[in-house]
Formats: sequence, C-alpha cells, structure tokens
Amino acid sequence: MQTLEQLKRGELNGCTSLKLSADMETFPMEILDLADTLEYLDLSANRLSELPSDFSKLRKLKVFFCSNNKFTVYPEVLGDCPLLDIVGFKANHISQISNHAIGKNLRWLILTNNMISVLPASIGNCHRLEKLMLAGNRLTELPDELQHCRSLALLRLSANRIEILPDWLLSLPKLSWLAFSGNPCSRTPDSEIEAPLISYDSLEIQDKLGEGASGTIYRASRDGMLQDVAVKVFKGDVTSDGFPEDEMNSSIEAGDHDTLVKIIGKTDDPYESKTGLVMELIPKHYINLGNPPSLKTCTRDVFDNNLQLSNFQIINILTSISSVANHLHQKGIMHGDLYAHNMLIDESGKTLFGDFGAATRYERDHSAFSNAMERIEVSAFGYLVDDMLSLYTSKDQDTFYHALTALKESCHLADVSSRPNFEQIESILAEIKSRNLV
Repeated sequence: MQTLEQLKRGELNGCTSLKLSADMETFPMEILDLADTLEYLDLSANRLSELPSDFSKLRKLKVFFCSNNKFTVYPEVLGDCPLLDIVGFKANHISQISNHAIGKNLRWLILTNNMISVLPASIGNCHRLEKLMLAGNRLTELPDELQHCRSLALLRLSANRIEILPDWLLSLPKLSWLAFSGNPCSRTPDSEIEAPLISYDSLEIQDKLGEGASGTIYRASRDGMLQDVAVKVFKGDVTSDGFPEDEMNSSIEAGDHDTLVKIIGKTDDPYESKTGLVMELIPKHYINLGNPPSLKTCTRDVFDNNLQLSNFQIINILTSISSVANHLHQKGIMHGDLYAHNMLIDESGKTLFGDFGAATRYERDHSAFSNAMERIEVSAFGYLVDDMLSLYTSKDQDTFYHALTALKESCHLADVSSRPNFEQIESILAEIKSRNLV
C-alpha cells in the first residue's frame, strides 16, 4: 500500500496501481495527476463521501474499489469513465443510484451491504456484466431491464426484501451461481432439523485454519474427545453471500453425505455472542482443488499451474459433486457457490465439499421454479467439467475428453429447461465409467 505523503510529493507519478487507506475525508486531487497511467485504484477503508466532478479524467481506469466509506449516493461521475470494468462500493450507506451513474462497460459490480431499494433501469445496458453483488440491501424487486444482461453468471441477492423472483431471471442463459437466502421468496429452515448444542466452554480453541467472508475456522480440542475438531465462528455481519445464520441452517439441513464435511454440532460463544459450527477436521492430505476467481477471470476459478488430473481422478471428482448436488437439491437446497475452490481432494480424487455461505433453501416440488433452481446450478457444474478438462493429463482429445465435452455442452444449453438434472448427470457419468473410458 502506498502513502498519501508519497502521492503528494509526486513519487507515484506514472504508476498504474494505487491503494490508499489513510482515514481520508476528502478525495486527494493529486490522484488526477495520474490520469495518463492509472488503471487500478483502491480507496477502501477511508471516510470519503463524494468524488470530484472531474474524476472521469482517469480515462484509463479499469478497476475502482471504494468500500467501507461514507457514500450515500453512488457517484454519477463513474458513468463517464469509459474503461471502468470493476467497481466495488461494499459497506457504504448508498441509497440512491442515478441512471447515468452505471457505465455500460461494467463487468463486475459490488454493492453489498448498503441501503439500496431500487436499481436503475440503465443496469440493463451493461451487456458485459458477469457478476453482480447486491446482498444486504433493501431491494423488493429487480428491474425488468436486468434481463438484458445476458452474460450475467453470478448474482447475489441475499438479505434483501424480495418476495418474488421474476420468471425472466430463471431463464438467463449464463446464470450459474445464484443466492437469495434471507428474502421472503426463500424457504425458512426446517424446524425439525437440529444439531447438538456443544458448549463453547468445552472447546479449547487452538490455531486458526482459515478465514472467509462469513467467519473464521479454528482447530479445537474437545473435552472427552481424542480427535481434534474444526470450529467455524461466524462474524455476525452480512457478507457478500448473505446472513451467517442462513449458512449455518443450510449446513445443518444438508445432513449427511460422503462428500460433505460432517457437522458435529453448533456452539455459542457467550462472551462475544457469536454462533459457530463444530465440524470434523479435514485430514491433512487433502488439498484445495482450485483457487477463487481473480479480477481478470471474474467468475471462473484459477488453478495451480502444476496441477494435472488423470481421467480416474476427474471422474471421481465429478461423480462426487454430482451426487452431493443431487442430494442437496432433493432437500430443496441450492449451494449457490459450486466452485472448485470450495472442494478438497486427495490423490485418488476423493472429494470433500463445503462452505454453505451462498446456499439458498427453496420450495422443492415439480414446478418450473424448482426445476430451474436445479438447472441453474447444473450450469455451474458444467463450468466445473470445463475446468477439469483443462487439467486433464492426456495431451490428446480422446474418447473420455469428448464424452465430458458433450456433458459440459448439455449443462450449458441456452434453454435452461433442456439441461439435464443432477440425477441424469450421475447416470451419464456412470455410463462414461462403465464404457472403460477411465
């Protein structure tokens, strides 16, 4: 991170990337002196409430993050920045967005945790838009114009006030990752599903294993238990995916499956009023299958350059995930984040799947709505198949490769209702395996 003093002394002239967090209340006008080169600007974690009217002088700016500030109005001047590709205004106080403020070039827009009740109709002009983050606002409906965003692949609507999802949303051809928990249109948790309550005082918290948007995972020992456990302590705030309580309820309601990380119980931290999940500890020999999307890939995971998988490993991964996805949808749960970065594998391709932060519970019946819910997630599975093919060790496009390519294409049919469901996908994968292609 650079400093405000460096900027004012002219030491940053010619830079392409700038990140400043200095408790600033006003926009440093010296930033405009970088107009000829600046492409990435991050002014998050300050106290800014407006941008200068000539902000659009930054004609080369592609990425702008301004989260955790004091904005109440989404800056209209952003609509005049021709190359702006990614914009993030998470955790401000934004309640107003004018039509002119939304630039047509946007590919990724983050407005999580604000006070937005209405999206401008101009959002429909963003034909490049792939990722739209709207969790934690006051939306009661989506503008019909959004249906023109035919490239939209990931949509976060959780923790709003939406009563009905529009029919056109369920037919968007690229939509693959959808979350809408914490709205009137999502299903409330099954009151009969409970998990044992484990006293927080009975857990001895040890080292931190990882941290995500919704909480922190620790290793812990437990009174009377020989094996350590993992404890996920939720932060209690609205995340980019929704409410932590919805994640906890979906994790519990998901039940048991060989591919799911096993839930042992839930716990409460009486000292900080935080809830948590107690889970089986994942064996050390498991590795992450993928890494989260980058700014460049937007909605697609990235992978280790050295990672290669055999057909045996790939079929095991895909069979595991199709099975657990079928299991979840039979219970009326859409995971919402079916990505390789939420999967762990061992050397054989045995897979563990977790992280229900974006999960949504919906009414499971044989209606067009519930069928569409499953087939939206089938599209995400199709991208997973595509990822696996990119990691396939064979240098030749053999019969196995062509069989999976055909499956991928069926998962991405533009007509959502024509895609296979997960039960059919399981059968297709079993047929591939039985034909001695593995």
